[in-house]
Amino acid sequence: MCPEVSCSLVAWMVLDSFQDDLTGISSKCQTSLSHVFLCPGPTERSLDLRTLTGFFREEILGKHAHRPALICRQERPRAHGGPPSRNLNVISHLAWDFDEFDKHIRALARGLVAMGVRKGDRVAVLMGNNSSYASLQWACASIGAILVTLNPAYRLNELVETLNLVGVTHLFTVPRIRTSNYIRMLSEAFPELCNSSPGNIQEPALPSLRNLVMVSNVYDTAEWHRETCDVKSITDWRETLIWREDTWEQRHIEELIINLQFTSGTTGAPKAVSLTHTNLLNNGISIGDCMRLGPDDVLCNVPPLFHFLGNLAAWSHGSCVVYSSEIYDPKAIVDSVVQDRCTALHGVPTHFLGVLAEVQKRQDAGEKLDLSCLRTGIAAGSPIPINLMRQLIEKLNLVDLSIAYGMSEVPISPVSFQTTPADPIIKRVETVGRVQPHVMAKIIDQDGHIVPVGKPGELCIAGYLVQKGYWEDEEQTQKVMRADPNDPSTVWMHTGDEGIMDEEGYLKIVGRIKDIIIRGGENLFPVQIENALTAHPCVREAAAVSVVGAWIVREPSTNISREDVRRTVAESMNPQNAPAWVWFVGEDDTPGELPKTASGKVMKHVLRKWSAELAQNVIGSVGGK
Repeated sequence: MCPEVSCSLVAWMVLDSFQDDLTGISSKCQTSLSHVFLCPGPTERSLDLRTLTGFFREEILGKHAHRPALICRQERPRAHGGPPSRNLNVISHLAWDFDEFDKHIRALARGLVAMGVRKGDRVAVLMGNNSSYASLQWACASIGAILVTLNPAYRLNELVETLNLVGVTHLFTVPRIRTSNYIRMLSEAFPELCNSSPGNIQEPALPSLRNLVMVSNVYDTAEWHRETCDVKSITDWRETLIWREDTWEQRHIEELIINLQFTSGTTGAPKAVSLTHTNLLNNGISIGDCMRLGPDDVLCNVPPLFHFLGNLAAWSHGSCVVYSSEIYDPKAIVDSVVQDRCTALHGVPTHFLGVLAEVQKRQDAGEKLDLSCLRTGIAAGSPIPINLMRQLIEKLNLVDLSIAYGMSEVPISPVSFQTTPADPIIKRVETVGRVQPHVMAKIIDQDGHIVPVGKPGELCIAGYLVQKGYWEDEEQTQKVMRADPNDPSTVWMHTGDEGIMDEEGYLKIVGRIKDIIIRGGENLFPVQIENALTAHPCVREAAAVSVVGAWIVREPSTNISREDVRRTVAESMNPQNAPAWVWFVGEDDTPGELPKTASGKVMKHVLRKWSAELAQNVIGSVGGK
């Protein structure tokens, strides 16, 4: 559990008489801005060294076999075929308890072995949120395959680059999501996919790929046939599952350790991040501990499933996970919260803004919504504006909502800091909490020296959750992962995020270091400017870039001028932060929404490019710059 004693967490503090033995350190910590030292996260609970599969069998299945595990409102009962299912006595959509979930995982694991998936093979997934994706996460872990989670928003060149970067041998995908038709995109670009036989793809542009498995999200049989009939290399997902347990495939199932995730692409080409069973399992347990999750909780998990830790936080505590829809849909989310009596809701600011708007729309129409079941959840992915946090507590009853921080470049990276319900409300709206158990952190200046309390610097993380390196990219790995000069066994991950630690160990993330705005020799932090702007009732979203430029998404049916935007910042903080340029999304021939990754993070590098082009044409200038 996340302890309440502030001084047992990472902080930069001073002891009147420093002792090497940290036992009882919480009683000796005193605050000082002139002296600092490193204090590790709590270690009351030992790290769990089991594999994901071992933990699932012994802890989850062993204790919660017949409790609800997974609800997919957009999928039909028995979507995977196989023997009759209890389906939690639900007839309208898929609903599994943990025992039923386990049967599907084991059937899939046997099927993977049968189709030639070997220990260490890279298995890529290109899907929305569904039960097949969830099953693959556990089945790959059980046979030692490496799960490669792909961003569904990838275009063809990005998809090919990532598949080849890690040598993907088996690709599991749906036919299409929104406007992305993956079958047509791949078959038109690579004719050999149409001519190769299943399991023996021979496409020069994808030299490692052998299997293309299709999971149907098209429920019209004729339409499914039209989508797939010309691509001979496709294997139907339902044909891969082996339901009999007395087969040779069962005897070949092993357990190994690795998982590959990709960086969000907010700062350039994605890189493959290597995460282990120990990384993921222990972090999932810690996240759920901070949320106070238990077997009676029901999590509506909104973010794309390359955020595996959302699932793990719930399942590691015996909680049920609900996928309200394959892709983000505020209407479906609100329906799920009400109908499935969800107690927890995960999302990023963009997701929560949409949910709030949907709730307001229904209430304005006279609909009475019972949201009293909601209690907790996680808001993460990018800085949470203070005003948004307050709305989530007041309007959605998320009184125990937790703010979580993982390395900004990696949307699915393990969470190193998190708030708990026991934290004061001001800490839960202004910080990302304190450090997680078995984690160390430090904030350093450009010379690598730890900065005093209250001073900004780069956040560095060490401990079990640090990745094992970028896949086959030693140069990039060495840039961000560096051994401690005083203790080579400790490896620090340099996050690239600018943070400020207070005297109690609470952390504020003020932006990516490369996004810091320098004006008049002063460092300006985008998140602080964005918080000032989103506090205005006419501003739904804001992003600060350049010197200083602000991108604004207005609230519907409101109006705010460029001068109003500048005045809002100037009056609420140092006038030095007031934007010299203001652009409204959807105006002056700009796109109708902020550019974001599939994780909901604003792509500042894209905004900087747009800003430079607009400023060159003197569009968006506001007086007083």
